[in-house]
Amino acid sequence: MTYVVTDNCIKCKYMDCVEVCPVDCFYEGENMLVIQPDECIDCGVCEPECPAEAIKPDTEPGLESWLKLNADMAKSWPNITQKKAAPADAKEWDGKPGKFEAHFSANPGSGD
Repeated sequence: MTYVVTDNCIKCKYMDCVEVCPVDCFYEGENMLVIQPDECIDCGVCEPECPAEAIKPDTEPGLESWLKLNADMAKSWPNITQKKAAPADAKEWDGKPGKFEAHFSANPGSGD
């Protein structure tokens, strides 16, 4: 088992999870974060820290595509180990449907 970041992170990009991760397995994209599954130690401390509830264990049904996306994006996005401010409009995006199709960006973020 590992944890994955799902579509509700898109355009919310809260970074509370980054701050508590003991192994620094988060990677930053332009408008979301991902977890490198091979680095995640399955401790679960990040899941309750996410205000958008975008982090899920990969054992939940239907998360196979998110596991692949997290693994793929972590290869090209920079590692992030320090919390930054969330986007000013993050609360407006929290819970909106269809964010992946309409707003996902494969562009990297700035990292640390």
